[in-house]
Amino acid sequence: MEQPLNLKGLDLRAEIDRLRKERNAVILAHYYQKPELQDLADFVGDSLDLSRKAAETDADVIAFCGVRFMAETAKILSPHKTVVLPDMDAGCSLEDSCPPEQFAAFRAQHPDAIALTYINCSAAVKALSDVIVTSSSAEKILSQIPKDQPIIFGPDRNLGGYLARKTGRDLILWPGVCIVHEAFSETELLKLRAQYPAAPIAAHPECPAIILDHADYVGSTRGILEYAQAMTADTLIVATEPHIIHQMEKALPGKTFIGAPGADGNCNCNICPYMALNTMEKLYVALRDLEPRIEIEEDLRLKAKKSLDAMLAMASATLGQGDLGPARVTGD
Repeated sequence: MEQPLNLKGLDLRAEIDRLRKERNAVILAHYYQKPELQDLADFVGDSLDLSRKAAETDADVIAFCGVRFMAETAKILSPHKTVVLPDMDAGCSLEDSCPPEQFAAFRAQHPDAIALTYINCSAAVKALSDVIVTSSSAEKILSQIPKDQPIIFGPDRNLGGYLARKTGRDLILWPGVCIVHEAFSETELLKLRAQYPAAPIAAHPECPAIILDHADYVGSTRGILEYAQAMTADTLIVATEPHIIHQMEKALPGKTFIGAPGADGNCNCNICPYMALNTMEKLYVALRDLEPRIEIEEDLRLKAKKSLDAMLAMASATLGQGDLGPARVTGD
């Protein structure tokens, strides 16, 4: 979306606060957003956690500083609220890897299988799925499905492979990956561990197995944050998108957090290029114009909501953990 030329000189924080009140809006920010967006948000958290929290508010507008599938999830759960995304080009490599027509054909090749689908997918793919899962609820949901039931898991082959190894289940994996988590380098991670031998490694299960094998903790973004808060070590190596470190440093200023490196020995390649598209300027324009707006056809929304509802029903025991946990409220 092209930015207007008249933003120079505006106090963007003050203008966003003004529009937040005028629009009766709630601002959501994922842990992978820039620190300045996290700091002005009403809620910071994981994707489903944020959508559920926004649905509980009396806000008329949801401004979702995240990526498109997250804003779609907010609209699925809050159909009568206006949902805006600061940049409609803020997509997701996992969503892009799984076009709905190809996923439908894949399902047709496995007619006896049910589809457990990671929440990082489009509303159209959610509508083609039986149960949506998050990184914190997937294992609990898998445990409730008969062992002789064939299961398709997509779109993240790394998360699916991790679950298969941990549970012993034979999953039919869709071949998608997260470009951010795929970029971590085992060689550089081992160099970092040698430099900080007492530091544990916390990793997101979207990482390849070769990275997860070195992790002391594997979990969702919220789970990694909670691990950081509970650990006794002074230093933590973090193998997920590095903007989550902002919340760790705010909560634990006396500890050191180091982003796991990519192949070139630094973390630049591990910053999500889609999350980075959202800016203060674009958030201001989205609140001002109520565009770009997320719209979902009602029949598709209901089909997608059915798979989300199935997850919430099956994952009740994971409430308070990771993506299904209470949102972290931020403020001035």
